Amino acid sequence: MDERAPAFGLSPADWLKGFGRLSIMLGRTLGALRHLFSSMHLVIAQMYFMGVRSVWLIFITSIFTGGVSAWQAAYQFKGYVPLRYLGGAIGKAVMIELAPVLTALVIAGRVGAGIAAELGTMKVTEQIDAMETMGVDPIRYLVMPRFVAGIIMLIVLTMLADFVAMVGAMVVAVNLVGIETETFINGFRQMFFLRDFFSGLVKAAGFGAVISMMGCYHGFSATGGAEGVGLSTTQAVVGAAVLILISDYVMATLLFQI
Repeated sequence: MDERAPAFGLSPADWLKGFGRLSIMLGRTLGALRHLFSSMHLVIAQMYFMGVRSVWLIFITSIFTGGVSAWQAAYQFKGYVPLRYLGGAIGKAVMIELAPVLTALVIAGRVGAGIAAELGTMKVTEQIDAMETMGVDPIRYLVMPRFVAGIIMLIVLTMLADFVAMVGAMVVAVNLVGIETETFINGFRQMFFLRDFFSGLVKAAGFGAVISMMGCYHGFSATGGAEGVGLSTTQAVVGAAVLILISDYVMATLLFQI
């Protein structure tokens, strides 16, 4: 893990090497899951950092996402689709796409950057090297808890985003579009399927793994003092955002068959 993460614009060979190092870290992280229960206190601490301290950010993001979705959907439905389907259409869009993806992108900016900065600082100050010298596995104590916490909290935050976004959509639909509350709720109930809901949570779990691994990988790869930590933080956020969108497409094609 001593080699520097591939910077943007390097050759395909450098990116391939980076993918190999990331795969090795992921394999070691999965192997460290056997110590999960003995490291639960570390997981809980990371869950607090990733989830509890992100609740208000997700709340604000989601309520306005739901509101603008309702307004834009009503604009596009006008003259073509009866507005009684508005609640159902927004519900599907929120559950399978908007809530998991936007939540992941917001958390990638906040949590991914924080992980990369924290671990990057530990790397350049040789704290991680000291752990290895003392026989302490840094993957077990630094990466695995963040990996598990990222998966769990992205699922929880996505469920919160689902609820808040639908409340925001209903407020806009009732007060600005002029739809009855019962009409909006009935439209949502008619088009609600548990498969859509759980598929969105599966995507959220995948996004949580991506954010955690990118933050840890680039943090472990930081070199060159403060400048290196800043570069690794940038790479972690951008890399996580790109992989979230790529994995979103891959999981959508697997989960939702036309």
